[in-house]
Amino acid sequence: MRPALQTRGLEKRFGAIVATQGVSLDIAAGARHALIGPNGAGKTTLVNLLTGFLAPSAGTVLLDGTDVTRTAQHERVRRGLARTFQINRLFAELTVLESVALAVCEERGLGARWWRPVGAHGEVVDRAAELLEQLRLLDDAHRVTRDLAYGRQRLIEIALALAARPRVLLLDEPAAGVPAGASRELFETIAALPREVTIVLIEHDMDLVFRFAERITVLVGGAVLTEDVPQAIAADARVREVYLGDARHG
Repeated sequence: MRPALQTRGLEKRFGAIVATQGVSLDIAAGARHALIGPNGAGKTTLVNLLTGFLAPSAGTVLLDGTDVTRTAQHERVRRGLARTFQINRLFAELTVLESVALAVCEERGLGARWWRPVGAHGEVVDRAAELLEQLRLLDDAHRVTRDLAYGRQRLIEIALALAARPRVLLLDEPAAGVPAGASRELFETIAALPREVTIVLIEHDMDLVFRFAERITVLVGGAVLTEDVPQAIAADARVREVYLGDARHG
């Protein structure tokens, strides 16, 4: 099966600074794949290259086998690549259902009519409710977004990304700022998403990473140190030295 997302020799230079160097990845369709590494390893730069937020200095990005290296961000979204950010970007004054319904309207080309009552498009409400159910947010549908706990708000952000019907979803530190108990629930919900969505995430909480990921890529100094299944990563002396210390994860 063709990988959902690939890079070949991807590099990003800022003058004399090399933020990403020679990164080649093959992310399998349906994968639950984590990118880890110490601060300054180039993780967020890599995600920005994948999504088109930054243009690479060299190398190639392929989405479902198609070269999208020079493709604009919005076009990559249309082709099935969506992301979330370290800091959520939500409609704080809207209800959860209204927020997700607006994202569904945008995906269906109804964005110019966002001001119409949400109920004017029954199929939009149905799709929004489906997404809320997937993210275990249906009980919060009519609550104002700002009133929800931060962990629930991160789930709303993921629902907004899923409204674009991505084949690949990039999550940039989804548990950032979320209390430990809520972050475990957050990751359980993400892990339960349909397998037609390939998930790639950056995360600093190693307990969550090793519980969630099926494959892990370790970045150091902007380059790939190693990639393997979680058990092999946890046992790798090089990884323990540069990132994990002597802690063991099962």
